[in-house]
Amino acid sequence: MMMVEDLVIHPLVERDTQSLQQLLPEIPIWVKCPDYDRVDWLNKFLELMWPYLDKAICRTAKNIAAPIIVEQIPKYKIDSVEFETLTLGSLPPTFQGMKVYVTDEKELMMEPYLKWASNPNVSVAVKAFGLKATVQVIDLQIFAAPRITLKPLVPSFPCFAKIFVSLMEKPHVDFGLKLLGADLMAIPGLYRFVQETIKDQVASMYLWPKALEVQILDPSKAMKRPVGILHVKILRAMKLRKKDLLGASDPYVKLKLTESKLPSKKTTVKHSNLNPEWNEEFSMVVKDPESQALEISVYDWEQIGKHDKMGTNVVPLRDLTPDESKTMTLDLLKNIDLNDAQNDKQRGQIVVELTYKPFKEEDLPKDFEESGTVLKAPEGTPPGGGVLVVIVHQAEDVEGKNHTNPYVRIIFKGEERKTKQVKKNRDPRWEEEFSFVLEESPVNDKLHVEVISTSTRIGLLHPKEVLGYIDISLSDVVHNTRINEKYHLIDSKTGRIQVELQWRTAK
Repeated sequence: MMMVEDLVIHPLVERDTQSLQQLLPEIPIWVKCPDYDRVDWLNKFLELMWPYLDKAICRTAKNIAAPIIVEQIPKYKIDSVEFETLTLGSLPPTFQGMKVYVTDEKELMMEPYLKWASNPNVSVAVKAFGLKATVQVIDLQIFAAPRITLKPLVPSFPCFAKIFVSLMEKPHVDFGLKLLGADLMAIPGLYRFVQETIKDQVASMYLWPKALEVQILDPSKAMKRPVGILHVKILRAMKLRKKDLLGASDPYVKLKLTESKLPSKKTTVKHSNLNPEWNEEFSMVVKDPESQALEISVYDWEQIGKHDKMGTNVVPLRDLTPDESKTMTLDLLKNIDLNDAQNDKQRGQIVVELTYKPFKEEDLPKDFEESGTVLKAPEGTPPGGGVLVVIVHQAEDVEGKNHTNPYVRIIFKGEERKTKQVKKNRDPRWEEEFSFVLEESPVNDKLHVEVISTSTRIGLLHPKEVLGYIDISLSDVVHNTRINEKYHLIDSKTGRIQVELQWRTAK
């Protein structure tokens, strides 16, 4: 009787990387690289749509190739080149994983990892000198890591103006060629020559930072540009209704333009006062004076809990005469619906001074691309002041102890702005721009920038982590008008962040 030794079981964690790859040669990219997300849904979509996509892609390929063939064949004394059969086969490409970078009204950047082992039937017939030869393409394989960027994002369907496609590395392309039933790739040296030639040709055209650009929309028509500045002065309020049972209310005012993603502007809080005076001024960027309106809401500040709304009103910008100041006394309403019976109750009044200053034609940005130059601040910018523009480009080597889902928080003069969050990424890219309209030069001020990671998992002991921060002195940007630098993040071992600053004045 043959004796069999007991099996020795080793935990996977004891294996090194090379051993693991030998055991599991096809480890999905989202396992090896955690910053890639699974896209099973996309592969299922491709599987269902592939018969239709195959026909559409082949029809497009024929339309593109036809004029090129007609132009080229006279040079080589060839009578004709025609597709006898053209189908990409029954096996669709598969996406092993995808990275997605989201930026604020600028671009959507995707980096899928593509594998395609296809069974195509592509036969090309070449006629010359009374002879005909048919070349067949078989056993196509493509492995590629493209970067697909949709930009700029616009508020018109399909919501992006251009598609840019770059390759982050040379693609792997493999296929066979048959001529009259014989394998052409069996000719010594031909296989390697064809492979390397194709890789080099594709890489020379599309290897990052080079890109294939496809125009979808005219961005100048698709996106509305800033066309002016609304100056708002909150003067005072009268006869506000008391919200608290004990003592007077603590009112403050919130201002917001409709159709704007910028956060609301806020006045200071006037404690225990039902007839407060503020005399505080604000400036807001206007994109469409015909459709936008200024929302004015008065709130009762509470130290704990939700702030109660004391009343609101709306001023359509089309009611303002450009370049003329208009002082208005507005009744505070329960809500904007004028037919609501609750609006009959007296909630007090607020007095505001509004001035809409449209830009002159020369002040308008001409396109969406960064020219590297600093634009002048538009007319209507406060005298002696300007516009501070903060562009958060990207960060490198940031890492949290429990999670790394970074976003950037900017604090300047009490105002807070945030970028979108990028999940599972140590090298996030944002490309988001923020503007601050200032009454005076920020030569003595600092800008606080911090990279934060938050977890979406409920009950985590560390739901929020600061991955590093930097305080940037603004004296340099005031004197140089523009700086674009990478800063080492404080409280981070290796993290860096790239921030561009511009100081735009009317002069």
